[in-house]
Amino acid sequence: MRASQMKTPISQAFPFGPFNSAIQRRWKKPADTAQTRLENRTRDSQLDKLTANLQRLATVLQLLHLISKRRGPYVSVQIMSRWKNIVGLNTGMGEFLRKYPHIFEIFTHPVKRNQCCRVSRRMLDLMLEEEAAVKECELDAVRRVKKLLMMSVSGTLRVHTLWLIRRELGLPENFRDSVLAKYCDEFKLVDLETVELVRRDEDDDLGVAQVEIWREREYTEKWLSEFETQYAFPINLPTGFKIECGFREKLKNWQRLQYLKPYERKDVVWVRNCGGIQRFEKRAVAILHELLSLTTEKMVVVERLSHFRKDFCMKVNVRELLLKHPGIFYISTRGDTQMVFLREASRKGCLIEPNPVYVVRRKMLDLLLLGQRHSREPNIESKKESDNVIVDEDVGVDVDVGGPRDGDWVIPILDKFEDNLHEISDSSVQELSDSSENKNSRTEYKLQF
Repeated sequence: MRASQMKTPISQAFPFGPFNSAIQRRWKKPADTAQTRLENRTRDSQLDKLTANLQRLATVLQLLHLISKRRGPYVSVQIMSRWKNIVGLNTGMGEFLRKYPHIFEIFTHPVKRNQCCRVSRRMLDLMLEEEAAVKECELDAVRRVKKLLMMSVSGTLRVHTLWLIRRELGLPENFRDSVLAKYCDEFKLVDLETVELVRRDEDDDLGVAQVEIWREREYTEKWLSEFETQYAFPINLPTGFKIECGFREKLKNWQRLQYLKPYERKDVVWVRNCGGIQRFEKRAVAILHELLSLTTEKMVVVERLSHFRKDFCMKVNVRELLLKHPGIFYISTRGDTQMVFLREASRKGCLIEPNPVYVVRRKMLDLLLLGQRHSREPNIESKKESDNVIVDEDVGVDVDVGGPRDGDWVIPILDKFEDNLHEISDSSVQELSDSSENKNSRTEYKLQF
């Protein structure tokens, strides 16, 4: 009893009241960190749903990449079950493959009698279409890489950093040989892991950020003052965002704040007075905004942005900076990875200005979202061919039966039998009609008498 009494806190033994009001009591403030801001942010259901679907598509594409490394056109499902840890699946491989019959075709091997999987014709066509779109937009990808190198303080980037966002930039898998080595007058490989810009075109329009085009449009079309639009960013707050007291005034002052633009060649100095920290953070916001606008789908994984901190001289916490500006960026936490979106570039989960690479990838996503719907539609061409072809299930070989077959002698006998049945049925109908007429005549005769 004494031990339990000694363990009771002082606040329970002496509750706060008028007799002990002089005792100081500390109230714990709620924590305000990047994690709490991430949990308490205003959600965007459409972007969250898009993120979940894109992660499923990334899993499917990873499986297709593993299948393409095999020699044959198909892979055993038993072998694919070993790839669960590589892909990160929590369900069975067979169950996952059967969810998407428009992408994966499961069949029984005619000889080994085991379950095998191959890629569907529609998905193969989309993959070839994506390769063609990437090759067609190769000059746009070169332009994006040049703009990234121009934003770099030293004019160099690591090849591994570009490899991490190769899909977002619209670069092929072997971009080191197909792009960097091909355009040797634009890029130079300092060593195996560093790429450098050969010459910087100051007079070219490469040094114009995407937000500068928006500012010029706002200044000319909406007749806004230059003081309001010179350093402003497009703000699209999410639905349901709670505007606190003083938020509009702070946002207005931040929009007018001057900063060092991404393509300006000046020494980046972090001054701790006269708004120096805010200017430094606004420059980092401008760099992230330009980086996201250079991607094909206007989104990047948050972890991959940290690889640009040293090259772009962003000495800030990237995730915390993104959370500070919910009107410009949105972080989705659906799934295993965190994805950041550029809010101004999308509407209702789709890009406002699509490009050829985005259109093909959207078709892949639509094929994934079909699921098991429309998976049993009859194929007209296969029906026409099946009129003259029989598949032997035991052997799995197509047998042409266009000529005479065993048992054809039975067909004329059956035809004659059907003709006899028709004649018998016609005679029976006539007899029934005659008998009904006789009955009617008898009833009339009785009525007369």
